[in-house]
Amino acid sequence: MWVVDMAGPLSGYQILDLSRILAGPWLGQLLADLGATVWKIERPFTGDDTRHWGPPHLDGTTESAYFLSANRGKHSICVDIATQAGADIVRSLVRKTDVLIENYKVGDMKRYGLDYEALRLIKPDIVYCSITGYGQTGPMKNVAGYDMAIQAISGLMSITGEADDKPGGGPQKVGVPISDLLTGMYSATGVLSALLHRERTGEGQHIDMALLDVQLAALANQNLNYLTTGKPPRRYGNAHPNIVPYQVFKSSNGSFVLAVGNDQQFRKFCTASRLQVLCDDPRFTTNTDRLENRDALIPIVAERLAQEPTEHWIALLEPIGVPCASINRLDQAFVHPQVVHRELQINLPHTTGKTVPLVANPIKFSQTEIEYTISPPMLGEHTKHILNSILNIGDDEISRLEKDKIIYCG
Repeated sequence: MWVVDMAGPLSGYQILDLSRILAGPWLGQLLADLGATVWKIERPFTGDDTRHWGPPHLDGTTESAYFLSANRGKHSICVDIATQAGADIVRSLVRKTDVLIENYKVGDMKRYGLDYEALRLIKPDIVYCSITGYGQTGPMKNVAGYDMAIQAISGLMSITGEADDKPGGGPQKVGVPISDLLTGMYSATGVLSALLHRERTGEGQHIDMALLDVQLAALANQNLNYLTTGKPPRRYGNAHPNIVPYQVFKSSNGSFVLAVGNDQQFRKFCTASRLQVLCDDPRFTTNTDRLENRDALIPIVAERLAQEPTEHWIALLEPIGVPCASINRLDQAFVHPQVVHRELQINLPHTTGKTVPLVANPIKFSQTEIEYTISPPMLGEHTKHILNSILNIGDDEISRLEKDKIIYCG
């Protein structure tokens, strides 16, 4: 069934999404959430790689949970862009498109005649966003980029995990593909900025996004810890390199996070936890003092916190403004009262007749409320409709294209 596109601040903009896996699809989903119409171009018969990254799957279907996480709000069109006829279909859609997203290897789109320089001739104001592992230039431009490799080469894994001399020590990756996700989000900023530039000047442009660039840039304070000292930061596990005490502590029935961010919070913590003596100790007066004397302070704090259950510490510290939090599993996170209040879980009807559980976009507008109406599409679900209604291709021609395996109509 055809669904009318949702409203939102990007309503009226058309996005042609030729990406797969996560970074590009995350960008496309974000733009769809904001109201843009997103046409997702997929390979006939196989589609986006992540369609096959299961289990888990949506109950009773072959739709992988991974694919569902990054593709709501899109229309699936299966076209073989490696064929002349398939590339022609994409070029026809480009004429009606504001933004094109692609994450093919450098040079692939040029082979198909779908590179920026070729497409700007037929759509001069196109905003063309290319996402690769290492960018369109440089000695590694032809190397395939995967999230974990990017986490490694960027330095992220060198600062994640316990120190080598601790139990379980060694480099660790982050628990989600953070390089992909951050690249999708940075790319959204790039796309929206390019659209604003186009509104002002009439000019389109090519955006060159690299996972490595994004992940290195996102190391934030750790980058400056290195650049201002010349010393590469080391791993602190669940502790913080610049703030103390700011880490996971054991309680009598589990663990929780204590995140003391300033000296006033430290004094409040000491008073509430009956560790007032620490406030009067010159080794711990300021955060700088506490950093220098971390090894002396942490055992004292840890011994006290281990004497009471997590619930005691949360109930004691949270009301007085000392940052702390229980460490939830996802089943606990989704029923947390704040998460429920913010309506972060949503449910959409799926083409299969099932209901697909999804996670809401975290952006909260005061005037342009995000609406969710289109669930992640089945492979080729919208091919026929788009070719009919947008490109005015007749049923006979669609049948011929499908017979020749240039398209797939689901």
